[in-house]
Amino acid sequence: MTTSLVSGATNFRDVGGLPAGAGRTREGVLYRSGNLVAVDDAGVHTLRRLGIRRVIDLRDETEVAHAPSRLDDLPVDVRHEPLFLGSVASFFTQDLSLEALYAAIVDDSADRVVAVVRGILGAQPVLVHCTVGKDRTGVTVAIALAAAGVEREAVIADYARTEGMLPAERNAAVLRAIRTLHPDAVHAEALATRSPAPVMRALLDRLDREHGSPLGYLRAHGLTEDEAARLREVLIE
Repeated sequence: MTTSLVSGATNFRDVGGLPAGAGRTREGVLYRSGNLVAVDDAGVHTLRRLGIRRVIDLRDETEVAHAPSRLDDLPVDVRHEPLFLGSVASFFTQDLSLEALYAAIVDDSADRVVAVVRGILGAQPVLVHCTVGKDRTGVTVAIALAAAGVEREAVIADYARTEGMLPAERNAAVLRAIRTLHPDAVHAEALATRSPAPVMRALLDRLDREHGSPLGYLRAHGLTEDEAARLREVLIE
């Protein structure tokens, strides 16, 4: 398992260093993670050192109330852009596949995905996070990176990396809890613990087919040409 950059936060990492044509993504600009409820003193110190100016929280009100972020007195602008229409629990109840879940995000929350991209443009360094940093964060960060010009396989690899960031004991505990509530669920393990490259590749291919590209998807839902240019300027060196 790869170690999280911030102590107490699951799956906290910098997306810097990814290839983008002749350039690469800037380090120290865009971070991604799971929730911040268990951040310890050392983790708060790291957040302060990283200079995070904005946190974009993709969780719904129930999740935020259940697991509030520990940010202490850090001078950060916190923005909430919940990406699910309905609770997280409902997706386990419906036994959705990852493919269906990601389709729901891009179809039902397109305005929020664009709002996240605008949030990235508005202040850096910026952290985008949800509960685990896998699905909502994975989809939005992948779309932002692809739209900025990051090479497709690097975008997919960044998404797939999450699976190796999740502690085995966490996965086991979460799966036990889900199995108790939904003993016959087919997709529970994938929803809770997996980030398979083919799933993200299929999502990005779908955006290509329907909108010409992930950037075309953002443009179709309101991102301007100036904002698209600014996204590349902010993320790519």
